[in-house]
Amino acid sequence: MKVILKRILFLLAVIGIWQLVYSLGVYEKIVFPGPLQVGEALITGFTTGDFLNALGASFRHLFSGLSLAILFGTILGVILGKSKQADETAGMYLIALQSIPSIVWVPLAIMLFGFSEFAVVFVVVLGGTFVMALNVRSAIHSVPPQLVRAARTMGTNGLSLFFRVEIPSSVPYFMSGLRLAWAFSWRALMAGELLSNGPGLGYSLRYAQDYARMDQVIGIIIIIGVIGAVVDQLVFSKLEKNVMKRWGLLKT
Repeated sequence: MKVILKRILFLLAVIGIWQLVYSLGVYEKIVFPGPLQVGEALITGFTTGDFLNALGASFRHLFSGLSLAILFGTILGVILGKSKQADETAGMYLIALQSIPSIVWVPLAIMLFGFSEFAVVFVVVLGGTFVMALNVRSAIHSVPPQLVRAARTMGTNGLSLFFRVEIPSSVPYFMSGLRLAWAFSWRALMAGELLSNGPGLGYSLRYAQDYARMDQVIGIIIIIGVIGAVVDQLVFSKLEKNVMKRWGLLKT
C-alpha cells in the first residue's frame, strides 16, 4: 500500500506541475494543452469508439507479429546456441541487427508490402525476433555444464538431453526473452503504424499531429505508455518472477 500511495502522490505531483506550466502560459495552448483538455480528448476518443478501434487494430498487429517473432527468434536462438559454426558466423551479425532501431525497417517494409497492414506486422516481427534469438542463445549457453555431464553419465544424449535437461534449465532466460520481445515489438509496432495508412494507435497519433490536435497526441502517448507498463507489470513481469521463484533464482 505504501508503494501504491507513493506512486499516486508522484503522479499527482506530475499532473500538478503540468497544470502549473499550462496556467503560466509558458507555451501556446494549441501546442501544450492542459491535463483537463487531454482528459476530455481521452474521454471523447473512447466514447466515440475511435481509440477502441485503433487499440483493436494495434493489438491485432502486435499479436500476429509477436507470435512470429517468438517463433522465429526461438528457432534462430536454438540454432546459434547449439551450433558453434553458426554462432561463430551468423552470431556476431545478430547483435548488429538487434541494435538497428525499428523505424529503420519501415522503408523496407513499405517497399516490400506497400502501405498495408503486412508492412506493420513485418516491422513488429523484426523488432522482436532478434532480441528473442539473443536471449534464447544465451539461455542455451547458460546451461550448467555439470547438469549436462551428469545427464550424459546417466545415458541421456541427443534430443533427449536437449528436451529433458537443456530446455528446463533455459526456461528462466526464455521468459526474460519473452518480456524483452514484447517490449521491443510494442515499440516497433508504434514505429510501423506511424508511417502506415492505418488503422492503429500509431496512425491515430500521426493523424492527430497532422491536424494539430495536441490534446489527442498527448492522450494517445499516455495510452501507449500505460498499455506498455500495465502489460509488462501484470503479465510478463509476473510470469518471469514466478518462473524465477520456481527455479530458485529469485532472491528473497
